[in-house]
Amino acid sequence: MESTKMSDMTKLHQAVAVGDYSFVKKILKKGLCDPNYKDVDWNDRTPLHWAAIKGHVEVMQLLIEYGARPCLVTDVGWTPAHFAAESGHVSVLKILHALHAAIDAPDFFGDTPKRIAQIYGQTACVAFLEKAEPECQDHRRTARQKGLPLDQRDEDWDAKKRELELSLPSSNQKTNKKKIKKIRGPTRLSHPKERRIVGAHNLSMVILIHDHFHIRKTVWVMDQLSER
Repeated sequence: MESTKMSDMTKLHQAVAVGDYSFVKKILKKGLCDPNYKDVDWNDRTPLHWAAIKGHVEVMQLLIEYGARPCLVTDVGWTPAHFAAESGHVSVLKILHALHAAIDAPDFFGDTPKRIAQIYGQTACVAFLEKAEPECQDHRRTARQKGLPLDQRDEDWDAKKRELELSLPSSNQKTNKKKIKKIRGPTRLSHPKERRIVGAHNLSMVILIHDHFHIRKTVWVMDQLSER
């Protein structure tokens, strides 16, 4: 299995990733690409994920102006806030927080953006999120009490998350999630490419693919093997 190349992305995803503000604006103005389109070849990343990964604040604000939703997540539940926390982009986190995005949302493994920042030693992000998380939770409570709308759920992810949970060996799903989380490893590697395949009780494999963009690609392969 080969890692996906930048050329395989949509034009909007590419433009956002390289920080080409003018081209991003041109694409959005002409309606050539949905700002919330999930690129399945890149783990369901939206253009907003790429802006957060790269720290392109102006491009990010432009995407939001054209309807990009900060609540959309990748195939393992990462929000733009997770990527910003991993890369140390406090300015991105501040924008997301100002938009009342759910910057405390956990991924499939239960890790919040703050936890990701802690793992990667992004102390400035950790300090900001420690203050921002309670504010985020207070806003969510207030909005619910007042009946105000909140755009903090990715409906597609709700269904996909359930499928992932059901695909785990049914004997102890929580234990298996912890095992998979333990072996998923860091995303920043010294080598351009690294591939690890891990088998668990002949029931499942997790294939972790890393490339030179420091992007983690996780492919779940559930293979129910018959007894030999």
